Amino acid sequence: MENNNVIYGINGPVVTVKNADCFEMMEMVHVGAQKLVGEVIGITDAFTTIQVYEETTGLKPGDPVEGTGAPMNVLLGPGILDNIFDGIERPLKAIEEQAGAFISRGAGVSPLDPDKYWNVTLKVKEGDRLEGGQIYATMPETPIIEHRLMLHPELSGVVKSVKPDGEYKLFDTVATLEDDMGELHELKLCQKWPIRTARPVKDRLTPSIPLITGQRIMDTLFPIAKGGTAAIPGGFGTGKTMNQHQLAKWCDADIIIYVGCGERGNEMSQVLEEFSELIDPKSNRPMTDRTTLIANTSNMPVAAREASIYTGITLAEYYRDMGYHVAMMADSTSRWAEALREISGRLEEMPAEEGFPAYLPSRLAEFYERGGRAEVLCDAEGSVTLIGAVSPQGSDFSEPVTQNTKRFTRVFWALDKALAYARHYPAINWIQSYSEYFNDLDPWFRENLGDDFVEYRNRISALLQEEASLMEIVKLIGSDVLPDDQKLVIETARVIRVGFLQQNAFHADDTYVPLEKQKLMMKTILHLHEKSKEIVAKEIPLSRILALGLFDKLTKMKYDIPNSKPEMFDDYLKEIDEKLAQINR
Repeated sequence: MENNNVIYGINGPVVTVKNADCFEMMEMVHVGAQKLVGEVIGITDAFTTIQVYEETTGLKPGDPVEGTGAPMNVLLGPGILDNIFDGIERPLKAIEEQAGAFISRGAGVSPLDPDKYWNVTLKVKEGDRLEGGQIYATMPETPIIEHRLMLHPELSGVVKSVKPDGEYKLFDTVATLEDDMGELHELKLCQKWPIRTARPVKDRLTPSIPLITGQRIMDTLFPIAKGGTAAIPGGFGTGKTMNQHQLAKWCDADIIIYVGCGERGNEMSQVLEEFSELIDPKSNRPMTDRTTLIANTSNMPVAAREASIYTGITLAEYYRDMGYHVAMMADSTSRWAEALREISGRLEEMPAEEGFPAYLPSRLAEFYERGGRAEVLCDAEGSVTLIGAVSPQGSDFSEPVTQNTKRFTRVFWALDKALAYARHYPAINWIQSYSEYFNDLDPWFRENLGDDFVEYRNRISALLQEEASLMEIVKLIGSDVLPDDQKLVIETARVIRVGFLQQNAFHADDTYVPLEKQKLMMKTILHLHEKSKEIVAKEIPLSRILALGLFDKLTKMKYDIPNSKPEMFDDYLKEIDEKLAQINR
């Protein structure tokens, strides 16, 4: 049958087709002779508007447009981990082998390797009834992650036939299922899912378990829950990407999905190199065994940048549905919002604040809403934790992307340019940042680390707040006029800032710090503060306490006490008591 649907107009990544009545909203289409991937984003009685996810150079009016009859989707199955995709799930390694270093347009490569054999173990037998989301087979996807094949969530029925355990390819049928209408379905090693539709769960759970990152300022002062949402806003050079790398390397999620959305190519290549060299601390295997990277650099087509976020969250939900805890890093959602703005401008939509489309808040809400901790359809528990970097121009946190992201995330790790330039990393400003998960997480901290952990955190926060207000006075009239008890607050806060909040990603013991050591560090700092406060109250000069060198020693304890020797803190507490007792006589 002849295809009468042809291109009428082209405006960058936006293509229009005239008098076409066969397309559906959000349908995936192929544009031009090279079959470029596109998506229908607008339909009127006269025109169909299509957003093309590849470079449109060379397209011309009259070129054919073909519908697929299905929405924009991704292929889900074994082989996603230890892989690198672009924004529309094209495997970059396979494309490089086929076409060299540059991605050719219309590259028709299967997202997952169709020729690789997988060692499949069937979990069902003939006559079993299967509901949507239940597991019918498993296989080792990598040495540390078991891939669980789940029935498509919209299917249910009775198993009619089952193949024996053994080696199978991606599109091989391993079982057949008869649904309630009597129709037969072949169960393969893969399934498709539309990227803009959230995968269903059985029940949403309260985010009551922390995502442990090993980064002191995040774990202690501004914790995030498994299934939580966080924003890392910061201007150029403040360490957004570095912080996301640290989280990806060290957080206790089972699987990491890292989306480089509109980032510079050299940054993405650094991520790829680092992850390939990293050893996972839990399994002593390469980090790539539990990581998927979606590389959508700033020189790739702008429309695919918009899709890459949805591709990433769909892959994350797929592994959550197997019962895994997944952390997804989106770096950066500002570039994603800029892609929305550019496409919106091409569509001649009415702009809102700073030229962004009026639907920016609802798109951000839609994205962050797909995070969460849940009881999934296979009766396991899984979560998707979303951590989005935001790149406000000139570190202006009042711009629309940062402000709207704040509305939909419950943790705000505000990066400070002044801290970054002072080489204080992570450059998270402890006054501007916040976490709304304390009420949900404090019962877990109390149960696993004792009541004193929460008490220490509150006292540390109070000292930092007090220092901030005292520093306003110091800026005006200098520190000499302050009484000794206030000078002591400033001195203790310096130890907290330098010795506790500042962390060295390149130091073997300081790059990741267990919660027990974080608690003992806070205990030691607060012990010195309380003992010194008692001495200052007796009008003994603070200068005599400072001369003992205890404050300077505590700033270095993060390096001097290995993570494996928490008993060394007892020696520090003993030394503080002995040295201060000499002054107190």
